[in-house]
Amino acid sequence: MTKIRDFKEKERYKMNLLVKSVVKGVTQKGAPYLNLVLQDNTGTIDGKFWDVSPEDMAAAKAGHVQFLAFEVLDYNNALQLRVNRITDLDQDLIDLSEYVMASPVEIGELKARIGGYITSLTNPVLSALVKGMFERVGKAFYDYPAASRIHHSYLGGLAEHTLGMADLAETMAGQYAILNRDLLIAGVLVHDLGKTAELGGLVSNEYTLEGKLIGHISICHGWLMETAAALNLTDREETLLLRHMILSHHGKHEFGSPVLPEIPEAEALNLIDNMDARMNTLKKAMETVKPGQWTGKLFSMDNRQFYKADE
Repeated sequence: MTKIRDFKEKERYKMNLLVKSVVKGVTQKGAPYLNLVLQDNTGTIDGKFWDVSPEDMAAAKAGHVQFLAFEVLDYNNALQLRVNRITDLDQDLIDLSEYVMASPVEIGELKARIGGYITSLTNPVLSALVKGMFERVGKAFYDYPAASRIHHSYLGGLAEHTLGMADLAETMAGQYAILNRDLLIAGVLVHDLGKTAELGGLVSNEYTLEGKLIGHISICHGWLMETAAALNLTDREETLLLRHMILSHHGKHEFGSPVLPEIPEAEALNLIDNMDARMNTLKKAMETVKPGQWTGKLFSMDNRQFYKADE
């Protein structure tokens, strides 16, 4: 069975793909078109459906596996699809495992290593808060992506991102004595748990209504306040510091943080978060180009292109 990773320029295909997102557009001449993101369990690819008819526009549904006819083109050193037809299918007959990407790290390993970090916390307040937050989120933590598209956007992505950050945090805490290791690890473990309510899940790029109106930072902060109240830990300094880390982890107001990092652990959390997310973004981008070529412009990396060295 042909997969996205097997696509070749100038080839034509007719096959089923998961439609991750659908965005309507209009050309300068007033012709309607669709921007599509298509996916199978080997990757994602952008698609354009030009001069789209009202019937085709109505047929394109985000979150559905659909039958598409298309041609593969090269656009800015990246493959892109020119879609000619799209037809909806009976979703009850679809095996989603063919269309949902998963973390390369086995879920058993993710659970064991994340669990190891949770049980390693020696501060009793931080330990109780983290355990309470993970009990609240439950299995969803290991199912959800870390983002809708940019980084770790696959089954287990949230757990993989958290584990990568925890490994970096452990190293940083060992390198810099100024950092409180337990506080930093606790911040890493809980800071993104709100994404299990913000994101719609694996099949669609859509955000939930709560995600759009509140966002994962505020959702997570609210959960921590409720957890602390249930454990009678609201007035402890560790609780206040952990709240600050959640609220400041995006680093800047314009990136969604209501406050800026003002303790060393919060500054480290923001740096670690960016490091792990950016390396995953680059990993995905590099997988789409051959040695000696450049990636397309990466929006999350200031629209820069990156060169893949000729090995």
